[in-house]
Amino acid sequence: MNRERIIQSSMQKTSSYLILIFSILLSSCSKKLTSLTDLSEAEKETVYQILKNVSYDSDAEQVMDIYLSQKAKSFGKRNYTVVFLHGGGYYFSDKSQEERYIEPYLRKGLNVINLNYRLKRGISLAMGDLTTALNFLKANNADYGLNLDNVIVTGFSAGAHIATNVGLAQNNPEYSNRLDKGITITSIINFSGPVDGLDVVERIFTEHENEQFKAVGKALFPSEGYESRENIARYEPITYFDQNDPPVYLWQGGLDDQIPPVTFERFVPLMRKDKDLRIFIPDGKHSPNQKEFEKAYIDLFKFLDDL
Repeated sequence: MNRERIIQSSMQKTSSYLILIFSILLSSCSKKLTSLTDLSEAEKETVYQILKNVSYDSDAEQVMDIYLSQKAKSFGKRNYTVVFLHGGGYYFSDKSQEERYIEPYLRKGLNVINLNYRLKRGISLAMGDLTTALNFLKANNADYGLNLDNVIVTGFSAGAHIATNVGLAQNNPEYSNRLDKGITITSIINFSGPVDGLDVVERIFTEHENEQFKAVGKALFPSEGYESRENIARYEPITYFDQNDPPVYLWQGGLDDQIPPVTFERFVPLMRKDKDLRIFIPDGKHSPNQKEFEKAYIDLFKFLDDL
């Protein structure tokens, strides 16, 4: 009996050792995104299977484009599934309008989801659509083969707001809109999305001289009860930010007239020096210009390589 126990113990130690070695080798063999040569347009056509307007729920606006890469699994721990949400103040635009934000990921060969969400019906409904879409992907992942243990949620403006709020709230018990088991958000990429001060943002739009901007402001929140500071806080990422949240990349323009710097003043000091990255452009506006955009993605891929 003792000899059998010794043999079993030895086998268990050997198995654990092999698993450790395999994990180290896998990590060391993972390709750094910054070292990859960007795919040409012709190469992208051979690498990607593109599924357009996949419905993830019953509403006509709840659709997404899925870009499945043949190369992604070879990236090891950097086999990210990137989920992008467009901007537009929860009122305008759709996934086809801001494809420049997903192009850098496609040139690397990553799996990408370009997501539409419901518009003109308030922040609450739109924010729930990201969770619904991710849960749909999990339930149907036999069809897609995505790495949902390694999800990057990202967006521009309103889309970045959704991504950041959902990404930071997952480890907060009071947040009810939960992701299913087997989905892990490992990073949040925010381009010009609100993190605090939604009352300030609402006022900027509702008091704007442009009638379309006013319409955006009036549609941000439900018709009743949004005046409550406590209600608004449910949709502010700063409410959920803590030390255990996934790393945050934040791009912010100092001359942003839609999401002004004052709405970042409480959030930025909370950012973790060893984990998060803030890119602040003093003369930057709401949307990065081409030079700012290209530099932002250089910094972004270095950020992702360090995760």
